[in-house]
Order: sequence, then structure tokens, then C-alpha cells
Amino acid sequence: MISDVLFYSATMKLMQVVPQRVQKIIDRHKKHWLTIAFLLGFVVDNLTLNRVDQIFDNVVLATYVVLAMASLLVLYAAAADKLPEKLQPLGKKYAPLLGQYAFGGLLSGMLIFYGRSGSWFESWPFLVIILGVIFGNEMIHDRTSRLLFNVAILFVGLFSYVVLIVPVVIGIMGALVFVASGILALMIMYGFIRLLRRIVPRFIELHARPLVFTVGILYVTFNVLYFTNIIPPIPLSLKDIGIYHSVVKFDTGEYQLSYEESPWWQFWRHSDKTFHYEEGDNVFCFASVFAPARLSTDIYHRFEYYDEEQKEWVTHARISYPIEGGQGSGFRGYTLIQNFTPGKWRCRVETARGQVLGGENFRIEEGSKGNIVTRVE
Repeated sequence: MISDVLFYSATMKLMQVVPQRVQKIIDRHKKHWLTIAFLLGFVVDNLTLNRVDQIFDNVVLATYVVLAMASLLVLYAAAADKLPEKLQPLGKKYAPLLGQYAFGGLLSGMLIFYGRSGSWFESWPFLVIILGVIFGNEMIHDRTSRLLFNVAILFVGLFSYVVLIVPVVIGIMGALVFVASGILALMIMYGFIRLLRRIVPRFIELHARPLVFTVGILYVTFNVLYFTNIIPPIPLSLKDIGIYHSVVKFDTGEYQLSYEESPWWQFWRHSDKTFHYEEGDNVFCFASVFAPARLSTDIYHRFEYYDEEQKEWVTHARISYPIEGGQGSGFRGYTLIQNFTPGKWRCRVETARGQVLGGENFRIEEGSKGNIVTRVE
């Protein structure tokens, strides 16, 4: 009997202590909730997103856009006491978290697809934006700056998604499509700000100029990045690239690729990093490029060598071939060059406008080949 009383007493104390400790942990990390919600969206995207032309992926990304807009509308409606009384505290508490989760998911989705479209190094604008969002979540607290911050992040995510999905839907890509997609994103953003103005008219009117300036600067920046070829050539992405001694296409559609066998410790390499040649040899560049279904375009292989005297890359040849979208593993194709010289070389895969999807650096050296092996793709 006494043991039962002691057990009951200990259990009651534990039930009192645990919630208190949990609450202390929550309070201690409360200021980081927005960043945690943002990063959660980032993690979910990396586990779920696969292809930009799949319905599921677009439903996820479109949901992020709608959720981000809805959470901001609810947040400012709660701040202006325009929600039903019972929903006021819920709106103030959870709308910011839902908004940051949506921002995190949307921006990370864009980073994933833009990163696949070009090299991660060339996707630095999105890396900078994501780091900026994390910093802003930690540092920005006043209402005015938070409004501009939220609108800026929303427009970045919205613009990025629209210019990504429009070429997928219509099956055409290029400068005109990019400009039209950007205008569509501006129109959607204008409609959102009009809705926000109906909820907090005085607040939006006071900050109309900063809002217009922020969105305008972002719009101009995106266009500058695109026309200077810094933004990757979305929605294309480079799946594979390599240098080979020969490429043979079979009637089955498969390719036989021949290359010098790598040292045992380079077990991951299945192409030529150092190309040894003899008279009459050709250098083959084989690449696999993913394009969404219904999208057809031309791809270019730019062969360049490094001029040691001028200290710059010089174009040796730029060769094109057409690709068709819809193949999960990517559309495979190859080009070849002759009359090359020893030295540093690279083959870059790019669009007609010169936007780079990726490339392969290699050396050409005169001499006998090593053991030639083959693989079939």
C-alpha cells in the first residue's frame, strides 16, 4: 500500500516536471522557430521532389506558393483584428510558422531544380538568398522590415517557380518565354498585394513605395541574371557527361562507350580524364540531358582548350544536336572533334544562348593508350 502511494506521488511529480522542462525548451528556442520551420521545408523537399514535369512535384510547389500567400494574409488579418475572435491567437501564433515552412519548401525546391539545371557553383544566387532568409529570420523583428522581407521572399519564390513551370507547360523555352513568365509573376504578385491592401489598407499605403521598389529591384535583378547567363538554363538539367575514345550507337538505342581504364582507386570514374591519343584519333564528348516532356530544343557542345600564353579558354568548336524531352534518364547524344593539340581541354554543354548546364575538364596527351574498356548506356 505504501509503495503504491509512493509510486503515485513520484508519477505526479514527474508529470509536473516533464511539461515544465518541455516548456522551457520551447521557450528557449522560440526565437528560432521561424528558421526551424524554414529548414523543415528544405528537408521535406530533398526527400520528395524528383522531376519538374511530374504532377506530384508541381502540386507540392504550387501548394507552397498558395500556403505562403495564405499565411501572410492570415497573419496580417490577425494583426489587424479582422479574424474571428477565436481564431485571432491561432493566426498570430501559427501563420508565421506556416509561412516560413512554405518559404523554406519553395526556395529549397527552386534550389534543387535550378541546381540540377546548372552546376551548383553557378546556382550561387539561390544559395545567397537562402542564407539571407536564415539571417533575416534571426535578425528582423520590427513589423515594417518583416513585411518587406516576407514580400521579397515570396516574390523570389513565385518568380522562380513561374519561370520554371511555364516552359514545362508550353513546351518552349527561351528569352521571350522567360520575359513573359516574369510578367505573369508580376501580375500574380500585384493581385496578392491588392488583397493584402484590403486587409490592412493603411499599413500597405504607408509602405507602398518600399514594396514597389523591393519587387521592382528583384524583377530587374532576375532579368539581369538571366540575360548574363548566370541563371541556369531551366528546365533543362545535365544528367551525365564524359570524354571517350569512341561512341557507338546500336539499333536498340543503346550506346557503347570506350575509354581508358582508370586506376583501381578511381572506381567511380567511367570516362577519360586524361585522353592519350595517336594519329587519327577523335575525341568524343557524350552527354545525357534531361528535358521535360513536350519540350524540344538544341543542345551545344563547346570544346575549349586553355591557352597558356593568353591565360584564357579558347573555343575550338561548338557543335549542336537536337534533343527531345520526357526521358527520365535524359536524352543522350554525342559530338566529336579532330585536329586537337595536347593540353588542358574542356567540353561544356550549353544552350543556344550560351547558358551552361555543366561540363567536363580533361587533358589531352600524345602517347599510347592504356587498357581500353567499354560500357553500355
